[in-house]
Amino acid sequence: MSGDLRTGTIARELFVSSRPISWINTAYPFAAAYLLTTRQVDVTFVVGTLFFLIPYNLAMYGINDVFDYESDLRNPRKGGAHGAVLDRRMHPITLWAAGLSCAPFVVYLVIVGDPASWLVLAASLFFVVFYSAPPLRLKEVPFADSLTSSIHFFSPAVYALVLAGAEWTWQLAAVIVAFGLWGVASHAFGAVQDVAADREAGISSIATARGARWTVRFAFACYAAAGAVMLATAWPGPLAAIVAVPYLVAVWPFRNITDDTATEATRGWRRFLWINQLAGFLVTLLLIWYWLITA
Repeated sequence: MSGDLRTGTIARELFVSSRPISWINTAYPFAAAYLLTTRQVDVTFVVGTLFFLIPYNLAMYGINDVFDYESDLRNPRKGGAHGAVLDRRMHPITLWAAGLSCAPFVVYLVIVGDPASWLVLAASLFFVVFYSAPPLRLKEVPFADSLTSSIHFFSPAVYALVLAGAEWTWQLAAVIVAFGLWGVASHAFGAVQDVAADREAGISSIATARGARWTVRFAFACYAAAGAVMLATAWPGPLAAIVAVPYLVAVWPFRNITDDTATEATRGWRRFLWINQLAGFLVTLLLIWYWLITA
């Protein structure tokens, strides 16, 4: 990028930085949990879904792109669905855009919520910021990085349940645990492909700490555990255990990967992005079924 930043350039960079292919991964959990609890589409449903669709992702990924700049420069897969390599001049713009885009949504959600929902929303945004930002920078704390990343995705569902006043049961808790295990597995597997770039930039992760092979096998175990936990949920939830199978198939070929060949995991990660779409479709069918039998 050279010369002055134009409005179109800024908009394009922010769009890429927000990872549009992943927007649905945070909006969907909120929307599904809220709708199944309240059984109605209201203003809060629309506002919350829009918040977790775009501003939340711009904050999560934009902040990450700003503070991962040095690593991203060395990472050949950056610059598309995997994230932007932001021009340094975009860094303050991205941080401001993230904060300002989130603000009106958060204000509304605080007004319509209660202290319990405020606490969950605050925790969710705390981890969005400090996953990447100093001084905590949790993404550089092995194991905390995978857990925090998982929180990014299951916390919108937890927030929707608390906001809508859902009645908590152990079956419902099992759904969240399974979702959490999926998130841990997904982050861990995604970290494998960045072992070389992260080490060169001096960035720690579960994969740099434990090695590529161990991390792939850990991800495989977490995906399997997620499927197993779904067997304990209310019907037709146990059928969702099948959704874990495509992830297991995608990860299995990389079980013997080494640190030197870790970039090969990118092939599996590309499949993961599309498996998410299939998984979302299958889960939607099950949620419709659940809706019908509990109406």
